[in-house]
Amino acid sequence: ALGVIALWDGAAPPDGAIVFDDPRAPALGQRAILPAAAAQGWAKDSRDAYEAHRIACGVPAGGVDFAYGDAFPHEANMDLLHGVAFDKGCYVGQEVVSRMQHRGLVRKRVVKVSLDGAAAPGAEIRAGDIAIGVLGGAQGGQGLATVRLDRAEDAKGQPMLAGVARVTVLDREPSGSH
Repeated sequence: ALGVIALWDGAAPPDGAIVFDDPRAPALGQRAILPAAAAQGWAKDSRDAYEAHRIACGVPAGGVDFAYGDAFPHEANMDLLHGVAFDKGCYVGQEVVSRMQHRGLVRKRVVKVSLDGAAAPGAEIRAGDIAIGVLGGAQGGQGLATVRLDRAEDAKGQPMLAGVARVTVLDREPSGSH
């Protein structure tokens, strides 16, 4: 049985690991494949650190930052993270994905946010009476949220809140995605 661990900021892989660059974004670093027992020992110390790093890089995780089956690939930044091949055809949803790409009709995306206060994943983000989006994963005052881009733009200057936490949209694209 094999396991996979994440390495970043020049961390050296364990001896005998098969190492490759994370294809989603250079800032994420590398992945190493190694025996499952070695991977489990390594991962216990680094899971929270990896989550903080992933969030800082602006790379969403399915089931945490967006709901599986409830997001188009563009909304989960898959178009920016090498998760969609626009030069290949014949896959389920190809027409919708292609139309979003060529018409630029992405209304919501997972974006990086800062949080001033505590809020739980899944908390609705509001600016007054206007629903802006939903908070995903968060750690250390930063997080990812699925946000309606037009509503966030309209709300500039108004406080955006997820529960009692003040939310500020930071970046609209993952770090190192291009």
